[in-house]
Amino acid sequence: MDLATLPVLRLDDDPARLAEDIGESFRAFGFAMVGNHGIDADLIARAWRLTREFFALPEAEKRSYAIEGISGARGYIPFGTEVAKGATEHDLKEFWHIGRDLPPGHPLSGSMPPNVWPARPEGFRETFSRLFAEFDRVGTIILSRIAVDLGLSPDWFEPAIADGNSVLRLLHYPPIPESAGNAIRAGAHEDINLITLLLGAEESGLELLGKDGNWIPVSPPEGAMVVNIGDMLQRLTNHVLPSTTHRVRNPQGEKAGISRYSMPFFLHLRSDFRFRTLPQCIAADNPDRYPVSITADDYLQERLREIGLRK
Repeated sequence: MDLATLPVLRLDDDPARLAEDIGESFRAFGFAMVGNHGIDADLIARAWRLTREFFALPEAEKRSYAIEGISGARGYIPFGTEVAKGATEHDLKEFWHIGRDLPPGHPLSGSMPPNVWPARPEGFRETFSRLFAEFDRVGTIILSRIAVDLGLSPDWFEPAIADGNSVLRLLHYPPIPESAGNAIRAGAHEDINLITLLLGAEESGLELLGKDGNWIPVSPPEGAMVVNIGDMLQRLTNHVLPSTTHRVRNPQGEKAGISRYSMPFFLHLRSDFRFRTLPQCIAADNPDRYPVSITADDYLQERLREIGLRK
């Protein structure tokens, strides 16, 4: 399989076949393209409109939703805040985070602050609450197919992600400023979470680092979703399923003056989930890289410090 012929997998395909196909794609590339995902097209179109309207608000109004002391977990994160692990230049982006709403007194509420909602644009909360739930639903289906590919029961991940610390990120990459220097829209990085579901990759710029060391552009058909492995699933599977290094490069020419938007959903484990390497992913030629068990929240906080969202 190569990227030129990489198929767009169908979420409604035969479960056994989808499990095999998604496993093959992930082992080869750490990512897959998934069409027919079932998220309502009108909901997605409304979400894109509201995303553009929010980021077009005055800077002072947006910054009023930048909440101190929560490591960017919710609300607005200003331009130039995040930096890829190991990078020296901040990414050329601003974004908004929406998380899971927990009932009062929930035992995980200490690691998952309440959502912040802007006064405008109208319909923001209702639209993105629905979209969060839809991403959650689709992600659970994809994880069930991954579980089967790994030799687990289809519902193995369900208790591991129940009330998980997942985040929907609304991303705006503004026109490239003249002062950008060597900075790019998103520096080379791997995602922290279990899997990422991404809408908006049709616009050129997303690139994955191939096993041969070359950058490969990724541009799915309109409406399809890009799904990639995050570091948490890589850790759990002892690197059997690899976390993909990827970036968003700067456009050239006239496109440098045009904004780019995308919508990744970072599907996370429960904050209190303890990593224990899956036994079937340990072998003589692939010994356990992670004999010490830590929680998903321990891992997350360590990585947030590395990318500049936590001090």
